[in-house]
Amino acid sequence: MVGQSPDESVSSGVSGTRPDEGSRSPTMVLTGASRGIGHAIAKRFTSAGWRVVTVSRSPFPASCVFAPGWADHIQADLSDAASLPSVITALRSRLDGHLDGLVNNAGISPKDESGHRLGVLSTPTQTWHEVLTVNLLAAAALVQGLFAELAAARGAVVNVTSIAGSRVHPFAGSAYACSKAALSALTREASSELGPHGIRVNAVSPGEIDTAILSSGTDRLVEYVCRWVAWARLTTLPTPRSSSARRRRPT
Repeated sequence: MVGQSPDESVSSGVSGTRPDEGSRSPTMVLTGASRGIGHAIAKRFTSAGWRVVTVSRSPFPASCVFAPGWADHIQADLSDAASLPSVITALRSRLDGHLDGLVNNAGISPKDESGHRLGVLSTPTQTWHEVLTVNLLAAAALVQGLFAELAAARGAVVNVTSIAGSRVHPFAGSAYACSKAALSALTREASSELGPHGIRVNAVSPGEIDTAILSSGTDRLVEYVCRWVAWARLTTLPTPRSSSARRRRPT
């Protein structure tokens, strides 16, 4: 976890109501929601009674059985920086002046034509711009644009970073790694600045999760680590569903 919390106690569970808001159902804005980790988060919080407003560049899957005809979805390409103000306007129009949670989950990790990572020397300038806009600038813009609603609800922001942001990864590209390292820094900055307004800002840094963003060969990497490090919990690559449902164990 990166960030800090205000002084008041905070429940660590997922619940459908907040004690200081009566019958109002809590609301979350979630980016990168159409698949992978984001889709699992949407399912988890919707089942717990939250209203989840989703944003992704793809339509919400028509085949999704848990939410057929998903209405609270905004299809937008967050790599287009010029479109971010209109995305924020559309989001604010769907809120009632309160936002309990903002999850900045959207992320891209482009590969070359062979599916291999793009390093510092091989990443085109335009790709750097696209990755940094989606993975970093969009998160900052949403925090800025939805600040009033977050403050009114004394809400929380969660930025989804990555282990690639703190070490060289064999599959994650340089632009992706740099964007995730910067997102961790943004989390610290926002935590310090928004904490006095009652807004908690933290980050989660997933390891290898079985989603479409993974490069081919990740399963072999996990097998190698298991063999030489003997870390039993890595024997099975986690899925978005198992990761979103995981609970912190009491100490």
